[in-house]
Amino acid sequence: MPIETEARATDTESSVALAFLAEARSTLGGALKKIEHCVEQLSDADLWWRQHESHNSIQNVILHLCGNLRQWILHGVGGEPDVRQRPLEFADRVRRPKAELVSMLKETVAACDRVLEVLPPERLLERRRIQGFDTTVLSAIFDTVSHFVGHQHQIVYITRLRLGDAYRFHWAPAGREQGAAE
Repeated sequence: MPIETEARATDTESSVALAFLAEARSTLGGALKKIEHCVEQLSDADLWWRQHESHNSIQNVILHLCGNLRQWILHGVGGEPDVRQRPLEFADRVRRPKAELVSMLKETVAACDRVLEVLPPERLLERRRIQGFDTTVLSAIFDTVSHFVGHQHQIVYITRLRLGDAYRFHWAPAGREQGAAE
């Protein structure tokens, strides 16, 4: 490959890597806002509610999201110690106020954002072992962000179960381009 072509490929690869990291950060931030929007509509008791004892409450989902982000992004990508105790995220029955839960989640997402903000693109293909899985930094980020979004949808669903018709949507389509009738 001629040097000029190789340099263009490297520039393109770097641009794609930077775009991936920016999108990961944006997606985490957007999902966090949707979770906050739901929690704002709920009482503390709603955050502790579970349809069946074997199901997770929103509080347990938030604790799980914090643990997952810490293990996969802060530890796996950022190199911090792995202090996660995953079973406790689901077994926890301490009734925390929503301000504490939101603060915990916001702080964890902000710490992850700082790791992703300074991550050199050339590290995306580095190998890692996280939670017993052999993976790459890119895959760890991709899986963690999609995991976060999946649980964000779960929180929206539980919120809608609790509030019924009183639920306020975070966003609604406006105009024909976004799918709304005009």
